[in-house]
Amino acid sequence: MLTSGDRTVGDCLGVLDEIADLGLRHIGFKDVGVGADVLEALHRRIKALGATSYLEVVSLTLESTRQSARVARRLGVDRVLGGGDAAAVLGEIAGAGTEYFPFAGRPQGHPTELIGTAEEIADDCRHADALGCAGVDLLAFRSIATPPLDLVRAARQALGGKLIVAGSVESPGRVRDLDALGVDAFTIGTALFDRRFIPGEPSLRAQVAAALAASVI
Repeated sequence: MLTSGDRTVGDCLGVLDEIADLGLRHIGFKDVGVGADVLEALHRRIKALGATSYLEVVSLTLESTRQSARVARRLGVDRVLGGGDAAAVLGEIAGAGTEYFPFAGRPQGHPTELIGTAEEIADDCRHADALGCAGVDLLAFRSIATPPLDLVRAARQALGGKLIVAGSVESPGRVRDLDALGVDAFTIGTALFDRRFIPGEPSLRAQVAAALAASVI
């Protein structure tokens, strides 16, 4: 994810040029942080690389969620993550060929924190399956009420679709934990831009390369 602090980084186009030759095949961004023209240019470049594109919705109100879904449809992204109303997003992207992964649990604030018990997460996963979603977007490591890996276990057991864990995946150890629990994918952004994935490594290219090397999912 070309994001830091739950916002698309202002120099996202330059960053993508810097890391494009590393072999990235899944690249995403948030719907806040840069203007519509930059988002359009960014998405064009992502698709030109042959990568799957992702837009993660940070809006939580009904109208702002719908607006974000409209942005996703206009851009033609491959996968939409997050959002505060799954039915509304599905309605906006219907027929666009876009896969949708709603949030499980109750995200709040910005940067986002997650509220929800393991049982509530499981219920949300079953609801997403029933709606026909491709899976869910779980902010497991942003949880303030339940141990993160307990949420991952509950989601994996309840969910028929793909499980994506987003937010604060900031070390190779966390990647290994997610792989062991059967997670299909994860997102990473801030940990790379803050140079936390490999502490002491100042190069963003090296941080991204290390994340790719750790990615056994």
